[in-house]
Amino acid sequence: MTEAARASRRPPGTPCWVSLMAHGLGSTEAFYADLFGWEYEPGPQHLGPYVRAFLDGDEVAGIGQLPPDRDLPVAWTTYFATDDADATAEAIRSCGGTVAVGPLDAGPVERMAICSDPLGAIFGIWQAGDHPGARPFGMPGSPVWNELLTQESVAVGTFYSYVFGHEAEEYKGPDAELYADGPGGLDYLTLLLAGRPVAAVHGVGRALPRDRGPHWMTYFEVADPDGAAERVVDLGGRIVSPARDRIRGRLATVADPEGAVFSLIRSYGEGGPA
Repeated sequence: MTEAARASRRPPGTPCWVSLMAHGLGSTEAFYADLFGWEYEPGPQHLGPYVRAFLDGDEVAGIGQLPPDRDLPVAWTTYFATDDADATAEAIRSCGGTVAVGPLDAGPVERMAICSDPLGAIFGIWQAGDHPGARPFGMPGSPVWNELLTQESVAVGTFYSYVFGHEAEEYKGPDAELYADGPGGLDYLTLLLAGRPVAAVHGVGRALPRDRGPHWMTYFEVADPDGAAERVVDLGGRIVSPARDRIRGRLATVADPEGAVFSLIRSYGEGGPA
């Protein structure tokens, strides 16, 4: 591992990368280039055609192409950093999760696996080498947050806490009732490492989309969620949920032309909503 890669390596348990496997690589590249201003370079080809997306010289995400004979749903996948992909995969199995792919070598010094939690939400694990993952920054067009949408937070939150060492903290802000998803109130856990929020688990009960089930949502920073959502429609995508104010910022949930769902957010500063 180079010194630069070692210095930028994410702590284990931190979301470190997001990747999308699409049916049409070229058209998907064009969509996100127009929406976020991404530029591309060829990525590792160990799993087929793949590109890495860059924003002002920094890596932000990856896009690959599904084999033509694989009629799979298109979705963004969140990857968590680990120092030992094999040990983490074993911990996932022992806690009731599933390891669907790998662990396998993803380059000369990297290893990765595709897994799911006990309720079926898919995520990845990434043992970094010279490719430590996306650089953490909040520029518009970059991924800034990852949140699990599931039926309820407590049981599955325990799974992630055991596997990755997260501390789960219930959200009890004065505005909690404002963001409640039903009469039971807000079911929302923030996952922390060394006291720093790195992800969240949001239990939405019956509001969970039946066609998707539990899933990790990637949030991309934008200056104007309302306008960006309209741009998604202009580019052939659709609005899943119009822009509204939520716990972490003003956000809209959208889908790209192939149906991959993601969120557009203008993050709140330390003072909360402006």
